Amino acid sequence: MDKKEEKANKNLNIELSEETAEGVYANLAMIAHSSSEFVIDFIRLMPGVPKAKVKSRVVITPEHAKRLLHALEENIKKYESTFGPIKQVEEAPKYPINFGGTVGEA
Repeated sequence: MDKKEEKANKNLNIELSEETAEGVYANLAMIAHSSSEFVIDFIRLMPGVPKAKVKSRVVITPEHAKRLLHALEENIKKYESTFGPIKQVEEAPKYPINFGGTVGEA
């Protein structure tokens, strides 16, 4: 982040409603993209339930997607330096969800 961005962030007033502050639980993210945007669907998948629900959809520009990637990488490094490595299963579970187009999972 350059000095111009740091100054802009210091002057930014972000409003967080009580409802939004409560958050929404999601345990699956599906990502699709076009030439102009990334669409991230945050999904709640419950064991034994054949239907999953999209709890939130976030649409961002490719530039912001890359910033999000770097912010996540930085925060994961900080988390792991405090709490230790995040454990991952050998093989990610397969979900029968396909929205068409180019899709990634997280």
